[in-house]
Amino acid sequence: MAAVGWIGLGNMGGYMSANLVAAGHTVRGYDLNPAAVAAAGERGVETVDSIADAVAGADVVFTMLPKGEHSRSVYLGEDGVLAHADTGTLLVDSSTIDVESAQALHDAAAAAGFRFVDAPVSGGISGAEAGTLTFMVGGEPGPVQEAAAFIEPMAGNVIPTGGATTGQAAKICNNLMLFINLAATSEGAVLADRLGLDKQVFWDIASVSSGDSWALRTWYPMPGVVASAASNNDFAPTFTAELANKDINLAIAAARDTGTPLEIGEHVQQLFQRLVDAGHAGKDCSMIVSLVDGSLAEGDGTGAQVSSAGRS
Repeated sequence: MAAVGWIGLGNMGGYMSANLVAAGHTVRGYDLNPAAVAAAGERGVETVDSIADAVAGADVVFTMLPKGEHSRSVYLGEDGVLAHADTGTLLVDSSTIDVESAQALHDAAAAAGFRFVDAPVSGGISGAEAGTLTFMVGGEPGPVQEAAAFIEPMAGNVIPTGGATTGQAAKICNNLMLFINLAATSEGAVLADRLGLDKQVFWDIASVSSGDSWALRTWYPMPGVVASAASNNDFAPTFTAELANKDINLAIAAARDTGTPLEIGEHVQQLFQRLVDAGHAGKDCSMIVSLVDGSLAEGDGTGAQVSSAGRS
């Protein structure tokens, strides 16, 4: 069994690290959020007080952080991973970040003598808890193969994507499609309801017809239909509107860099921005349905923003 360093014990990282513990690995975890640290400790993670303590003697280090700025700080800071880990340690960043930051981490790690892969995930909190995430792993073939062995207890699928940053590229494009699907699902669900269709009957039809999507099956925005949906719990976050807005903005930035028009994606980003501006950054992203059904209270200031570096 391996010694694992884990940095970022938030909504995703907390469950992911617990699955490594359940597989028999020793996991030392660090996060800035005391509540996340306490929850991870209850799941068997050995919690520590610094990045240096988390990476000391580790065979592999995983990071699961909200944004590129957090990943840069954790890896490149004077008290960061590259400053304290042994060069024999494999480094795996499972954050969803911009391609530029991912390339900077690859370059810095290589210059310092480390093996590094970008390995973002898809599957949400439910997938993190169940150990069924899809990992998209970019980097040199040797480190990618090494990483797959450590990833296995957390994953339903481990897919090599190619060279450096291709894992991030795959994740950005996937999430662009996800959030467009979520917006479309919200519009279809509200229209079906207003046309007099029973919401369960409509979901039963759409889920086996051409309107089907992961968003429909997992995040259906009408309450009382899909057990895993945040719509059943006043949109308590499974994936926040703030993070959805961040992810779709990553796609828009990449599209601009490559001269790719994203007219639908840019419109959906504006919808998430309205949620954030109305004070709902910390609510679930499926609350986008409130822009369709008219229930959004614009500018009401509710829903605290998520700012902890441990949330992901």
